[in-house]
Amino acid sequence: MQTTESLETKEPGSGLHPLRLLLILMIISIIMMFAAFTSGFIVRREEGNWREFDLPISLLYNTIVIVLSSVTMQWAYASAKHDELGRAKLAMGLTVLLGFAFLVGQWFSWGDLVAGRTYFGGVDANPSGSFVYVLMGVHGFHLITGVIFLVKTYLKTLRYQVHSRQMMPIANCTIYWHFLGGLWLYLYLFLLLNH
Repeated sequence: MQTTESLETKEPGSGLHPLRLLLILMIISIIMMFAAFTSGFIVRREEGNWREFDLPISLLYNTIVIVLSSVTMQWAYASAKHDELGRAKLAMGLTVLLGFAFLVGQWFSWGDLVAGRTYFGGVDANPSGSFVYVLMGVHGFHLITGVIFLVKTYLKTLRYQVHSRQMMPIANCTIYWHFLGGLWLYLYLFLLLNH
């Protein structure tokens, strides 16, 4: 039997908490956006005037960082669910650090692209490079929103506002962070296979 509190937190008709429903709708819209970008990439490549280039090795390192951050995020979630709050704090802190490390790594990857004469715009630019910057940049923007979400959830964890009876903040954060990690894996493999 559901308590009055749990009934009040669900959206009538959907059975979902409004914040979870909002998160799902946001994820669907992001998927649609990246499906359009990657479809555009394939169509434009077939038109010709497409410069092939190797992706910098730094993108592989960044991929490892984001996979590790998903592991620490899952550790934080599991720890909070079992009221192991010290571990939850540690795991959330590590996830925040890895999120920042990924963003810094992407910045350096852009520098590696420029060093390899792959530009976003200008007379020496090619659509292939422009697409890579757009894919990385838009993902980076969403990852910044994810890091903000991580920091807010981390602060709640430090204030003991995340525990087995209050899982919504860390559950939503975990879903979004895993989604962003999965999205990066898709983009990295897409670019790797299409260059």
